[in-house]
Formats: sequence, C-alpha cells, structure tokens
Amino acid sequence: MTSIHRLVQLTLEHAGKRLDQAIAEAIPEFSRSRLQSWMKSGELTVDGNIVRPRDLAKGDERIQLQCTLRETLKDHAQAMTLDVLLEDPEFFVLNKPAGLVVHPGAGNPDQTLLNGLLHLDPGLASVPRAGLVHRLDKDTTGCLVVARTLSAHTALVEQLAEREIGREYLALVNGVPVAGGLIDVPIGRDPHDRMKYHADSHGRPSKTHFRVRERFRAHALIALKLETGRTHQIRVHMQYSGLPIIGDQLYGGRFKRPKGITAPALEALMAFKRQALHAFRLAFEHPKSRKAVSVDAPPPEDFARLLTALRADAAAIQQDW
Repeated sequence: MTSIHRLVQLTLEHAGKRLDQAIAEAIPEFSRSRLQSWMKSGELTVDGNIVRPRDLAKGDERIQLQCTLRETLKDHAQAMTLDVLLEDPEFFVLNKPAGLVVHPGAGNPDQTLLNGLLHLDPGLASVPRAGLVHRLDKDTTGCLVVARTLSAHTALVEQLAEREIGREYLALVNGVPVAGGLIDVPIGRDPHDRMKYHADSHGRPSKTHFRVRERFRAHALIALKLETGRTHQIRVHMQYSGLPIIGDQLYGGRFKRPKGITAPALEALMAFKRQALHAFRLAFEHPKSRKAVSVDAPPPEDFARLLTALRADAAAIQQDW
C-alpha cells in the first residue's frame, strides 16, 4: 500500500470548469475517474469540504488529497523470460511471444503476461491492470507497452483513446491483393460463436489501413496500421477482404493448396498453426518528457522462416520462366 498526500491550489484558468476536470488538470498523475472516486469518498476535499465532481470551480480552491493506494491486483507474480525492447522509468516496451496470454481469465488463471510483469516489476501491483495499456491476442507477437507509474498509465491510456498511439503490424495473408487501402467496416460479436467477431453494420466503427509489401505465388506480405483497436480487428478485416491471415485457426478457413507450390513452401505453410500476425512497430509520446518514442520488434523465427519459404517459392516461378 502507498500513502498519497497532495495539496494544490486551483487558479483562475480553472474557473467555470467542472471540479473533476479542473482537479484532473491540476493533479495529472491520476485519472479523472480515480479522482472522482476519491471526491465521492471524501479522501479528496475542496476547501476542506466534500464536493460533487460536477460542481463548478471558482478558480481559487484549495485541493487536498489524502488517501492510501492499495494494490489493484490479486494476481501473483510468476517468473518468466520476457523480451524487453525498451526500459524506461515510466514504461516498458515488450516483444510478446506467440502462445502467451496477456490477462488471466477463464482457462488461463496464471502463467500470463500479467503474472510475468508482476515479477519483472513488483511496483506494477499498484498500477491498474499491472500497467497494461493495450493487448495482443494469444498467438499474435510483437510490441506491447506497459506503464510503470500511475501518471504514465493515465497518459498512455488517454493517448490510446485519442488514437495517438501508432500501432503497425506485418501479416502474411492468403491471396495476392492488387493494392492496399482502407478497410472501414464495423465489427461486432458473432451471434453464432461467442469466441468470434464479424463484420456487422450495427457493430463498433473499425478502421484498418494496409499496403502491400511483397507478393508471392498465392500469398502476400502486408503492412497494416490500426486507426481503431477492436478485438480481433485485423483478423476480421482480413477475412472480410478475402485475404485471411495464414494459419489463423479462427478466421482462416480451410487450408487450400496453392497450384504449383514447391514442396518446401507447402511444408512451411502446413506447419504454421497460428495467425501470421506481428506487431512490428509502436509509436507514442513519452508520458513525461513528451518526446516521440518509436520501437520496432523483429519478426519471430517462425514468421521469418515462413517468409523465407514463400520468397523462395516466388523465386522458383521466375526461374521457370
């Protein structure tokens, strides 16, 4: 548990704003919702009085915060090897491997990334969700940012909500697109399978930008950039576009043997049993210094081997000519 004491004075620039908004500006290391809860509990007072978050500020109030921040998690720390791409006092950027679940849940009570983070930095027990700002699917690899302080978590979550965190992916897909573009298709949960999502005109707005990096015999390497961040967004959008991701067990459909494919490429395709999706770049504003941060994660070995096999197969076509 951590004791917190803050004493700040509002100024005339806060006059006329809701108190919770004015106080969030004066004490930016805590989220507005957390400050609201302390206002309601009486741990945060204004001129010695308990007030409502919606009350308006006059601009000269004395704000006093006195509370105890308890650990937000009941999950326990577990030792595991984590690939830290960038370590900063305010955050980590990790390269998540395939097969690692991000949060504990049904069927995965422990041995998740969250458990490993608590071992990596025990202080994360006092940060919401152990500092996790966003997530990746179990079998998707690549960049993931983790806030190490309350103020960093608040800032990064706000950046994510305002679509100011750049998230770029690489994917190997079935099919050879002529060009890239924007997929602007709402996504909702599939009513027939609660594990899946699908294109749904009544779903949540979802936008994915993509461009073609390389074309092969019957596949392509594409780069994608998220404008929104819905669950399974890239996988659903690729399926909707007729370009399902190689190895995707949920959205990829039945395996189809490409005509004329070489034996090594066929073997590599059949051996790849997860979605060939990798978060290769993450870009955001440093939560404290405000400087630009950009981190790249190299594709994992299995992705790189499959890419090499597809390139060799494409080269074989040229030799035949």
